[in-house]
Formats: sequence, C-alpha cells, structure tokens
Amino acid sequence: MASDHAVSVANEPWPALAVEDWKDTRDTLHMWTQVVGKIRLARAPVVNHWWQVPLYVSPRGLTTSAIPHGTRVFDMEFDFLGHRLLVRSSDGGRREIALEPRTVAGFHHEVAEALTELDLPVTIVPRPVEIEHAVPFAEDTEHASYEPEHVERFWGQLLAANRVMNEYRSRFLGKSSPVHFFWGAMDLACTRFSGRTAPPHPGGVPNCPDRVMLEGYSHELTSCGFWPGGSREGTFYAYAYPEPEGFARHPVRPEAAYYDTSVHEFLLPYEDVRTSRNPDATLLEFLESTYEAAAENGNWDRAALESSEHRSTPR
Repeated sequence: MASDHAVSVANEPWPALAVEDWKDTRDTLHMWTQVVGKIRLARAPVVNHWWQVPLYVSPRGLTTSAIPHGTRVFDMEFDFLGHRLLVRSSDGGRREIALEPRTVAGFHHEVAEALTELDLPVTIVPRPVEIEHAVPFAEDTEHASYEPEHVERFWGQLLAANRVMNEYRSRFLGKSSPVHFFWGAMDLACTRFSGRTAPPHPGGVPNCPDRVMLEGYSHELTSCGFWPGGSREGTFYAYAYPEPEGFARHPVRPEAAYYDTSVHEFLLPYEDVRTSRNPDATLLEFLESTYEAAAENGNWDRAALESSEHRSTPR
C-alpha cells in the first residue's frame, strides 16, 4: 500500500529534494543497491559495456529485471511505494525484506538469507565499488539510515529523468544503451555511440578494476545522466569519451548549463530544470545540445545516426 507521501510525490512530476536533507539515507541506499546489483552481476551473461549489471526504473522503484539461475529466473525489486525489497522466482517463490533503518551489514545478511531460502545461492564480491572507503558489506554498520519520504522523492526524480531520457534515446538510430541505473556511481544514465572504437580508457576509478573501464569505454561515445549530488538537489551531466577538441567550448543549452573543467563534463543543476517553465523541454534541450557538442566536434556521421522526422510509432 502506498504511503501518503508517495501519493503526494505522484502528483509532483518534478519533486524537490535537497541533497543535504537525505545524504545519510542516500548513502545507505547506495550500498543496498550495490548489494542487489552485484547479485545481478554474478548471474547475468556479460553484455557489451556491462549492460547486464544496472537496475531499471520501475512503476514502484528500481528493478533488476529477470535474472537467470539454472533453468529458473528470479528478480529483485526495490519497492519504494511499499518500502520493501521483493525477491521473486519463476517457480512461485517470494520473499520480502523491509526497507527501514538498518545497517548495510544487516541488509546484506537478510538478502543472502532470502536467496538461500528460495534455493537461489549467489556468490558476490562482498564489498562496494567506485567509492574511496569500501567497507565490506558484512562489516558496514555505519550506513543505517532510511527516511521513506526522501526515498520516494528520489524515486520521483528518477521517474522524471527516466521519462525524458527515454524520449532522448528514441531519437537516435545508432547504437544506444537503455536508460539504466548504474549502482556503482548511483546514477541514471544513457549513452549514444558513434560506431567507432575509442582509445583505451586509463582507468583509475576507486576500488574498480581498470578492465571494467576498458570495456565500458571501448567505443567512442557521449553519455548523459542524473546523479543525486553535485548541487543542491542533484545534477544532470553529459560528457564525451574521448573528448573531442572544441567540446568544452561548444555552446549548450539552457543558459544554466556549464562545463566543469574539474570533471570534464557539462553540468545542469536539477533545481534549474525543476523550476523552469517546461522542465521536460529544458532537460531535453540540455541532452540534445550536449550530444551535438560531441557529434559535431567529433565528426560523427549524424545523417546516418539520427532519427528522421517522419519516423513515428504505428497506431
């Protein structure tokens, strides 16, 4: 059953959520998504650029989608309306784990127990990635916060970003990733590819093998996404790899967007999108103009890669 807060968020297409207000819950949820994401990583067949590992925005939260396990499949879903983690198997098995204030160690133990009870044993690398202070999940008693209203608002942010980013994705004829939630950095992302290979990525991401970056960035790309940090209410970003000459100087829209030399990305505060006259159009303008910065300066074959005006969904 949805909470009153969830009903309120459902009526806000672009909910406000100050990062400072939910930082402790955010960091706990980040570790929980890593536990669940690593289970998918351990069981799903490898797909280019690690597309088998992310989570996806669902009508109730974040889901793994179906994960193979022998002749069966199972899924795991963070239900941010009912505040529970659902574990469901194709033979009818089901377990629920309450999402409430609890340590990462406790969450990790309960998830493993649920999988054992469903005869779905999974072995994962039991420590987080892409963060400096990588405490093993079973030892993490520091992160233990969970505020339901803040999680619901974060999910509302993801719903809004996911809606617009899927519209952006639909306009591209070339190779494009799904819109997916990478639990390593805790960001929702979508990536377009030029079709050409890229120079080897230098790696260097904290607690993440360099081979992960080599595979993720094996081909020339431009990527965009949303991250719940970086500005008062979170930040939209866009970057290119390899970054072509002229990319950082390319004019992008809207006016609030800017290039940050410290991270080599175009950034746009979520709050500027939310408070604009037309948030969907404002974000789409940012996504398209930053793509143009990569495609024009990188000499992409835009005529072959971009959708024609007459392309539409059959009715």
